[in-house]
Amino acid sequence: MRNPFRATVVALFLAAWPLLPVQAQKITIAALTFVSSSPLFIAQDKGYYAEEGLEVEFSFFRAAQPVAVAIASGDADFGVTAFTAGFYNLAGQGALKVIGAQSREEPGFDFSGYLVSNQAYAAGFTSPEKFPGRSLGMTQYGSSFHLMIGMLADELGFPLSEVKLVPLQSVPNMIAAVKSGQVDSIILPAHIVKALEAKGNGRIVGWVHQYTPYQLGGLFTSTRNVTERREVVEKFVRAYQRAATEYHEAFNRLDADGRRVFGEKAEALLPIIQKYTKAKPQSIYNGAPYIDPLGRLDVGSVYAQIAWFKENGLVDEKVDPAEILDLSFIEGHFNIPE
Repeated sequence: MRNPFRATVVALFLAAWPLLPVQAQKITIAALTFVSSSPLFIAQDKGYYAEEGLEVEFSFFRAAQPVAVAIASGDADFGVTAFTAGFYNLAGQGALKVIGAQSREEPGFDFSGYLVSNQAYAAGFTSPEKFPGRSLGMTQYGSSFHLMIGMLADELGFPLSEVKLVPLQSVPNMIAAVKSGQVDSIILPAHIVKALEAKGNGRIVGWVHQYTPYQLGGLFTSTRNVTERREVVEKFVRAYQRAATEYHEAFNRLDADGRRVFGEKAEALLPIIQKYTKAKPQSIYNGAPYIDPLGRLDVGSVYAQIAWFKENGLVDEKVDPAEILDLSFIEGHFNIPE
């Protein structure tokens, strides 16, 4: 005979089935604890990943290249960081796909600044036009700093060979070298150069966005994720875009005179950004870059960067920018070469 109690239990279970929690899909995000990574942190603490059914673990690094290596090796699923020659070479091997934008050097938004030592400034190094004959400290050849000085040389029309490039391996070494006068200049984010200038350890002589606006960083994932876990990538992108839009509304505002304006929305996000970056509020305001609210890429800038690195022997000639980009996850990318 049919068991009426069992039948009732089964019926109740089936009725409740849509209400049962779905197991979250676990992902790992590789990033640096910089203000430019803010949308990642906002999405986590405001529950945007969770709402998409994603369980996030962060893996933090101190330089851009290890972030790319973590994605290529499968140790992480998504990464956000600055573009470098090493990144493009790795992506050119087929392991990575750029799917969106991180920060960019945008007119009106002080992000990367040219800082000159006190000694060099006193000797007449008072503007970026005075770089020829001077030295620049940077982390390594092929870094974003190398690209920035290269783009400046092209823009102002002087040979890059006229600038003595000094690889110092780390940002702390760069800071120490310019403070002591061992190098004439460095290029670093606003929160660092503004703090150095405030303490009398150098002089800001200009900003990268004033001379060479460009797409500084990107959002990327593994080629395997694009082909085998497209739904997960779409979920991640949606959460990132929600957070990037909040960041945009809080930190990308300009007044009628082109000055940056921070209000209640920025104050509300400060605790989240401080939690991950360990930065003080004023440092966050000083160092908040422009981040596109939808993660849209300046695609032409990526093409131009790869071309520059190739011309200087830092990226393999076989690297094709069209092959390392997947523009299908985000609508509205701009400056797309024909």
